[in-house]
Amino acid sequence: MNNKSKIIRAITADGSARIVFTDSTEIVKIGSEKHSTSKTMTAVLGRTLTVTSLMGSLLKNSTDSLTLRINGDGPSGTVICVSDYKGNVRGYAEHPNAELPPNSYGKLDVGGAIGSGTLYVIRDLGMNEPYVGASPIVSGEIAEDITEYYAKSEQTPTVCALGVRVGQDNICYAAGGYLLQLMPGAEYDTAEKLESNVKLMRPVSQLIADGVSGEEIIASVFSGFEFEMFDEFDTEYLCTCSREKYLDALAGLSRDDVRELISKGEPIETQCCFCGEKYVFTPDEVSAEIKRKEKNK
Repeated sequence: MNNKSKIIRAITADGSARIVFTDSTEIVKIGSEKHSTSKTMTAVLGRTLTVTSLMGSLLKNSTDSLTLRINGDGPSGTVICVSDYKGNVRGYAEHPNAELPPNSYGKLDVGGAIGSGTLYVIRDLGMNEPYVGASPIVSGEIAEDITEYYAKSEQTPTVCALGVRVGQDNICYAAGGYLLQLMPGAEYDTAEKLESNVKLMRPVSQLIADGVSGEEIIASVFSGFEFEMFDEFDTEYLCTCSREKYLDALAGLSRDDVRELISKGEPIETQCCFCGEKYVFTPDEVSAEIKRKEKNK
C-alpha cells in the first residue's frame, strides 16, 4: 500500500512566479481515518493538512517546522496542523465528528464548520522565539483565508487552491492543492495572465479525481509561460510522537500536578492528539524521570 503523497515545485523561466502543487489524497485519507472524521470534517481537516504541507515545504532548513492554527467559532472548533520542511504533516480538529448540511451550492460546508475567527501561522526556525503571523478568517473556506494571510501578513501576492472530494462511504478519493505566488519584481501583465489561467481551470480536486497529473495542472496554470519543474518529492502523514517525549512532558508538569498523578498509584495514560497513539507509564517511571531531570539541571 502506498501511503505517500507528492509535492511538485516549478518556477517561470524569468523567475517572476512560482508554484507548489500537491496531490495530498493519501495524506487526507490517513488523517481522516486516524480521527474518524465526519464528511464535512474530512474536508476541513483535509484542506488544512494540504495547505500546511505546501507551506511547510517552503521552509529552508531540515530542523524548521510550520504550524497552521485556525481558531474559528464554528462547530469544528480549533484546527491545528504541523509540517516539516519536506511537507510531512500531521494534524487534528477539536471536534472531528462535527457535521453540517451541504451549503447553498450543494457542497460540503467547510466555511460554516470553521466560522469566524483568526488564522495563525507559526514558524519555528530554531531561534529563541518562533515567528507568529496572524490574519482574520475571511470565509472559513481556508484557501481564501490563506490568500488573505499572505497578502496582509507577508505582502506576497498568492493564489491558494484547495480541494477534498469525499465519497458516499466517507472516504477521501481525491485531495490536493497549490500555492501560486508572484516573486519580487513581477510585472502586472504576469499577474493578469496567471489570474486568467487560474479562472479557466476546473477545481483542483476535480482535476485530481479525473486523473489529471500534477505536471499537467502546473502546465495549465503556467500556460503561455516558459517554466521549469525543479523539484519533486514524496510526503506523508507523519507523527513525531514517542514514548520518550511523553515521559519528558509528564516529568515537566508542575509539582502539584505530578504529585496528584503519582499519589493515585495507578498507571498514567497519555494519548497523542495527532495520531491517537497511547503511552502508559507507571508512577515509578515518572518519579525516576523527575529525579533524573533534577540531577541533570
